[in-house]
Amino acid sequence: MSATTDIIQRHDAHMTINYGRFDVALVRGQGAKLWDAEGREYIDLFAGFGAPIIGHCHPDLVTAVTEQAQKLWHVGNLFHTEPQTLAAERIAHAAQWPGGAKSFFCHAGADANEAAIKLARLHGHQNPGPNGKRYKTISATQSFHGRSFATMRATANAKVSEGFEPWLPGFTNVPFNDIAAIENAIDDQTIAVIVEPIQGEGGVNMPDPDYLANVRALCDQHDMLLICDEVWTGCGRTGKWFAHQHFLTPEQCPDVMTLAKGAGGGLPVGVMVASAKVADLFDHRKMGGVKHATTLGGNCLGMAATACLFNVIERDGLLDHATQLGKHIVDRLNAFAQNNSNVTQARGHGLFIGIELADDCDGSAVVKNCMEQGVLINATRGKSSPVLRLAPPLVIDQPLLDRGLDVLENVLTND
Repeated sequence: MSATTDIIQRHDAHMTINYGRFDVALVRGQGAKLWDAEGREYIDLFAGFGAPIIGHCHPDLVTAVTEQAQKLWHVGNLFHTEPQTLAAERIAHAAQWPGGAKSFFCHAGADANEAAIKLARLHGHQNPGPNGKRYKTISATQSFHGRSFATMRATANAKVSEGFEPWLPGFTNVPFNDIAAIENAIDDQTIAVIVEPIQGEGGVNMPDPDYLANVRALCDQHDMLLICDEVWTGCGRTGKWFAHQHFLTPEQCPDVMTLAKGAGGGLPVGVMVASAKVADLFDHRKMGGVKHATTLGGNCLGMAATACLFNVIERDGLLDHATQLGKHIVDRLNAFAQNNSNVTQARGHGLFIGIELADDCDGSAVVKNCMEQGVLINATRGKSSPVLRLAPPLVIDQPLLDRGLDVLENVLTND
């Protein structure tokens, strides 16, 4: 029996089968490469759904977490810790929001979005409409905000919420990139709009350049909160610290931003970041008690990773590196599309790239064929066509990236 078969059989005997996993068992990673239990090497162009944002086993990250593990792991949130403080400082520095940005640390993207929705409802209770407390949140179709009871309703995908009825009320879904649809959905009970600056699960869908600014203006007009879900796009993935910075000035900043995936560099870190005007709604001293909490959120190991990866990205110029490589990918694949009917378009910002395929091209087969040739990518479905997604670690160099793109183009040519 091979090492891979042994791991898979033991897995299936003792774990729930939530995921459609490949018949591959990965055992080691370094930078933008991975190795399986049989010793086979892979170029990682998807980085665990974007989480190992500075690569696998980055030496600075290993050092930071190891040193922290030898000092203090976790004490709970009744005490102050320096790692948590350092992580919050780094996020606020990167955000550059007027008045500051305050972080609530949790475990994952759904947790962060739950916290954001709860904060919005508190705002709605403090600022009621003519018919009482406001509680409704507007989100976009083709979005993904999580699988908890609130976030699966914000996620406009029936496959996520089917089977869990009755659903939590208070959510309205409208088409992405349609400002008129948001305006028409607002009523006197609406308190927030949650939107991904660039949609991830929906197929790396790009908005019009003025879309987010128009959403910001609508929120200001109706005293609603703008929540930017940057779970996919945060922490440098798009060539800026946060994707909303491509579209909004600092003065137009969101009221709330959510982070995960890259925020822990592969460790389970979620963050809800709130502007000064709404962060006080979680202040137990002003609100008469604790309004939201977590046990393991903000643990010292995760926070050491978060603070470290922000330092590494800044020190090594990885925002500019992501911007340059992203442009290279988009230019190369759009040129390739001129002579290949399987590819319709490549799009994205930084190292967050969607490759839209023709309707008759099987994205899942492309992913499988690339994996068999040692390159890891992902496929999802956008508006009507399958979309390949690339989200390599920010540390990948161009020669290794081009080796991966060579394989992808070869698979698409021979599909």
